[in-house]
Amino acid sequence: MNPKTPTWKLAALSASLVFVSLSAFAADRKIFVANEDAGTVSVIDGATFKVTRHIAVGAGAHNVQVSPDGKLAWVTNNGAMKATASGKGHSGAGHGAMAHAGEVWAIDTGTDAVVARVVVGKHPAHVVVSADSRWAYVTNGGDNTVSVVDTASLKVVDTVPTGEYPHGIRLSPDGKHVYVANLKGNTVSVIDTESRQEIGRIPVGKGPAQVGFTPDGQLAFVSLSQEASVAIIDPASRKVIRQVSVGEVPIQLYATPDNRFLLVANQGSRKNPGNTVSVIDLANFSTQQILVGSGAHGVVVGTGGRHAYVSNLYANSVSVIDVQTRRSVATVPVGAGPNGISVTP
Repeated sequence: MNPKTPTWKLAALSASLVFVSLSAFAADRKIFVANEDAGTVSVIDGATFKVTRHIAVGAGAHNVQVSPDGKLAWVTNNGAMKATASGKGHSGAGHGAMAHAGEVWAIDTGTDAVVARVVVGKHPAHVVVSADSRWAYVTNGGDNTVSVVDTASLKVVDTVPTGEYPHGIRLSPDGKHVYVANLKGNTVSVIDTESRQEIGRIPVGKGPAQVGFTPDGQLAFVSLSQEASVAIIDPASRKVIRQVSVGEVPIQLYATPDNRFLLVANQGSRKNPGNTVSVIDLANFSTQQILVGSGAHGVVVGTGGRHAYVSNLYANSVSVIDVQTRRSVATVPVGAGPNGISVTP
C-alpha cells in the first residue's frame, strides 16, 4: 500500500473491507425443519434463531428442501391421512410407513403457507430441487423409485427405478446426475437427469442414508449408518476411494461452501443417542467432534458458510453451530421428531 495514501482513504478502505467481510456472512433468512412426529414444519428466523411459525403438513413429515430460487420449501410426507403403522427407516429413526402413495407439499417461503400438494410414490423420504428450481426429485422408499416432479405443472412427469429402499438424494453441482442412497441395497444409484435413467449403481457399504457433494463436484459422499463411517466417492470413476470413521449411526452430511470440510450428524439410537457432529477435513480426512443435542440427524450449512444447523431428533431441537469456532452457539426448541432441515438462500 502507498505510504502517502491519505488517512481518510485508508479509513474508507478499512470500512469497505469490513462491510465485505460481514456481507459474506449475512444471516440466513429462514431455516425450515421437518418435524416427523408432529406432522409440522418449524420456521426459524435466521437473524434471531427464534421459531416464528409451525406449519401443519402431512403425517410423517420427514424431509424438507428449499428450492434454489428461495421461493418454495418442499416437504415429503404421507399426506393428510394418519400413519397406520410404525416403520423403521435408517437405524434408530422411526418412519410412518404407509401402504398408499405419499405426497410432497410446497410451502411459500414468503407467506409460510402451503400452496401445493403432489402425490408421489409410497413412503417418500427425501426431496431435492434442480438449480433452476424447475424439477423436484423425490425418493420413494416404499416402491424403490424416484419421482420427478415438474414444479411448474405440479405433476409427476417421470418415475425412475432405483436400488432397494432409496432414501437420501442430492444433485451433482453440474446438475447432470442425481445420487441416491439405497438404504437397504447398500448402494448409491446414479441417475442421469437428461435421460432420467439410472446409469450406474455404486457399492458403498452398509446402510447408506444420505449423499452429498463438495460444491466444486470433485468429491461425493455417503453416510453409512450401519458402519459408523462415511464413504468418499470419486464422481469421475464412480468408485469409493476411502472410508472415514465418524460417530454411531451417521445420517445427514453437508460440505462447506469452500470445499474444505464435511459435517456429519451422528444420530446414534434411541437407547444410545448420539450428540455430536463430526467435521471431516477434506485435505487430510482427519476429524473432530462438535457437541450438539441428542439424536443429531439432519445438517445443513448456511449459504454464507458462517452457520450450520443440526436437527436433534430425540431432543426436539435445532443446534446452531458457528462453523469457524466449531461450537454450538444456540439451541432452538422445535416440533417433535425433527428430521430434515434446509435454509433459504
